[in-house]
Formats: sequence, structure tokens, C-alpha cells
Amino acid sequence: MLHVAGQERFRTLTSSYYRGAQGIILVYDVTWRETFTNLSDVWAKEVELYSTNQDCIKILVGNKVDRRAVSREEGTALAKGLGCMFLECSAKTRENVEQCFQELALKIMEVPSFLEEGSTVGKRHILKQKPEGKAHQRRGCCS
Repeated sequence: MLHVAGQERFRTLTSSYYRGAQGIILVYDVTWRETFTNLSDVWAKEVELYSTNQDCIKILVGNKVDRRAVSREEGTALAKGLGCMFLECSAKTRENVEQCFQELALKIMEVPSFLEEGSTVGKRHILKQKPEGKAHQRRGCCS
């Protein structure tokens, strides 16, 4: 996560990332309270200001759950205040990392304005399919 000073350097770039976004993941470090404070004071306001999609799905993620300076209850309360889903994860142990992306993708697929055609049920099936092993992969158009 960028500090506020770093955020100023990239202001023109960051605003373009929010435009038209269907999903946004806001991450803070549960071991470092400043990242939690910056998220609510700076980043959440940036999302509100620059996000052009009213149906955008947001998820608040607390990372590094093996140690903490920010309680789960504080994270839950902030997510509720921001209208976000909430998860905690650990990038180090990979706990809930995949779930974070799956939950976001599933929620995006439930938004009618994001669906081009076809059912959410069919798209959920696609998301849950496991990639085939290398032995089963095709090597060209005719193999």
C-alpha cells in the first residue's frame, strides 16, 4: 500500500484504474494500523470519488492475520460503513487469498448490468472448474 505522499505522486494514474471497474479490492495490513487509517481516510475516498460504476462490487481485505494491530471487529465495522464485503487473509500462508478473488468474481457475476447474456449459474460453473493437468492439455490446434 502506498503512503499518502506516494499516493500524491500517482494521483493521475490511480484515478483511471477506478473508472468502469466492476470490482475493487481494498487491502490493509492488520499488523500496521496506519494502513487501516489510510484506507478509510484516503483510499476509500478515492474509490468514492473516481469510481464511475454504481454497481461496482467492493471487498475490504485485512491481510497478515497471523499477527495483528487491527481487530477483526474494526475491519468488519469499516467494511459495513463502506458498503463492502469483508474478509481477512494471509498472503504468507495463502489463507483465504483465493476465496477473496472467488467471492469478488461471484458477486460481480450476480450484478444484472454486468451480465452480457447467459445465467449466473452457468458462469459460476465455469469459475469452479479446475484447470486440466499438463498431461491433458492440447499442444496445438490439431493434437
